[in-house]
Amino acid sequence: MDWLEISVCVHNEGVEIVASLFDEMKTGGVIIEDPAVIIKYAKEIHPDEWGISEKVSFNDLPVVKSYLPVDVSLESRLNGFYNALNQLDLRPVPQVSTRRVADEDWANKWRAYYKPVRVGQRLVIKPCWEQWHGNSRDLVIEMDPGMAFGCGTHPTTGLCLRLLEKYLHSGAIVYDVGTGSGILAVAAAKLGARQVVAVDVDELACQVASANVEKNRVAGLVEVVHGNLLDLIEGKADLVVANIIASVVTSFTPDAAKALVPGGLFIASGIISSRAQAVRSAIKEAGLTIREQIYEGQWVAFVGENKE
Repeated sequence: MDWLEISVCVHNEGVEIVASLFDEMKTGGVIIEDPAVIIKYAKEIHPDEWGISEKVSFNDLPVVKSYLPVDVSLESRLNGFYNALNQLDLRPVPQVSTRRVADEDWANKWRAYYKPVRVGQRLVIKPCWEQWHGNSRDLVIEMDPGMAFGCGTHPTTGLCLRLLEKYLHSGAIVYDVGTGSGILAVAAAKLGARQVVAVDVDELACQVASANVEKNRVAGLVEVVHGNLLDLIEGKADLVVANIIASVVTSFTPDAAKALVPGGLFIASGIISSRAQAVRSAIKEAGLTIREQIYEGQWVAFVGENKE
């Protein structure tokens, strides 16, 4: 079944009123897009995670959206909506637009654009529903990211994978902090780590990571832990990798440094270039020596070494 998307551009005072009108029509849900709210939260809460078009302005009016099924009752329901909206006598008069949208499986449609990709020399990230015909040296990682971050296509993940391939030695103990889909933990196991602990504060991410660990047959090497950063991990690691946002990396770096054996390495990514200096300073203040710093586009990753 197709749907008619109804978008109402309205002044702030009318947002709740229009939303209530949609609710009374039993449309099944309401979407409110308020540029001022989006920009406010983007600036205040983990700004590294937000990407906002320069065209979006605080002065743009909110838009209230809802959907009606395209069926025999559409015309009468739509006329009823227009009549009710006019009776509200909102000023300035709301601008209404409509468009027809297809009923698609949005939860799975993205899969059509997720294809196998080679990262570094040997690592190949392959969606579990795709085929790969490479060579015997390839280390193929089968991924189904589900609703967790990290499927190998984002630059920050790619930076981490390249650095893992370069620095991880056979038999290493690895902590993957903020594991998301588990891609870095699986890569570490395939690259020769003898023990990997993958940690994430998000329970759903842990479920996805565990499933990906099983898919890649490295369950005997990788342990997925539901927890915050390194709070539940004891002992030292040869390598700690964290693909998180810059603000978390800076606060977490001292704990990462303490968790490393002498000569151990800390790989930190998820850092937008404008925050690179802050992370660099945090790594040095934690007593680690910067061994390498690499870029891809606007993203940067660091390798810090425990020289003690």
